[in-house]
Order: sequence, then C-alpha cells, then structure tokens
Amino acid sequence: MILIVGLGNPGKKFQKTRHNLGFRIVENFQKEKKFSNWKFEKEFKAEISKGILNSKKIILAKPQTFMNFSGKAVKFLINRYFLKKSKINAMASVLPWFENLWIVHDDIDLPLGEIRISKGRGAAGHKGVESIIKAINSKNFVRFRIGIQPKTGKPKNLEKFVLQKFNKKEEKIVKEVIEKTTEAIEMTIKEGIEKAMGEFNK
Repeated sequence: MILIVGLGNPGKKFQKTRHNLGFRIVENFQKEKKFSNWKFEKEFKAEISKGILNSKKIILAKPQTFMNFSGKAVKFLINRYFLKKSKINAMASVLPWFENLWIVHDDIDLPLGEIRISKGRGAAGHKGVESIIKAINSKNFVRFRIGIQPKTGKPKNLEKFVLQKFNKKEEKIVKEVIEKTTEAIEMTIKEGIEKAMGEFNK
C-alpha cells in the first residue's frame, strides 16, 4: 500500500494558488487513473481517493487542515494504514523509513516547472512539510518537489507569493508539470524510486 499526499489549502479561494500545486497533481492523478471519487473522511481530516495500480493499493489524500497543519492529517493516515494499533510515539522504532509515504508539494527553491524526487530531506522552510516531520517525528519519506520560483528569483514576501495564483504564462508551464509529475508518480509506483529519480531529476 502506498499513501500519496498532495499538499495545499482547502476551499475555492485557494484552488489555483501556487501553494496548491500538490492538490492539483493528486487530483490529476486521480482523474487519469480513474480512482474512486474524492470523499472527505472526518477521521483523517482529509479527502481520500483509492485505487489499484500495478497490483498495488494506492491511497491519495488531500489534507483539509490547511497547509501549516498538514501533519495532523498525515499522522492520522499513517496511524491507520501503516501502524494500525501501534502508538505514533513509537514510530521511530516501528517504521524508521516510510518508503510508502509520498508527499507532493510546491517548492520555492526550484525554478517553475522543475521536478525533484527526493527522500530523507529536511523541510527547507516549507511549512506543510515541516508540520509533517514534526507530527510523525521523522523526515524519512519520499517527496515530489515541484518548482514554483519565478525567473526573477525567490520573492521577498513568500507568504503572500505562495497564496497568489499563477499568471497565464506560468499556468501553461504548470499544466505541463502536472502531467509530468503524474508520469513520475506512476513510474515510481511501477519501477521504483531510483528509476524515477534517474529519469526526472534532471
């Protein structure tokens, strides 16, 4: 079983903002692979979609806690699907490496449209990832990092920037990278992370 979590903020107000790129990618994946319709699961504080790909059970999730509290939803999901009755505090000894937890999110440190698949990295200032690391007491999971940095470089007011929508030129690039990331996720499921990293981390 693989848990793929796209990060973003709930509500129409944030639908196509830069910070919601993670949501858009898992939504595209759900649509293309014809997974189950999104359903809000109160237990997990997240919208969930399920499906089978390459004989593997896949769970897609969109936390509805707002970006900075994404860890709450991820903690509930891990406790249910990975740890079962084990206590979350014992996680480090039970599952030191969450190879089947994949987080998809925007990354201001990468140029717009670039993809980096990584594992075991720190949050690098991303509040959603930081929340997850704190909640599960581990950074040992897979991440699909999608660049949103404009050609002019990293903006000074990051909090304002990530909550803005892409302009028309950017949106064209965004649609392409959503498709490309969907392909990267599928390759990772079918052929493994090392193969996907070699193909997409260029």
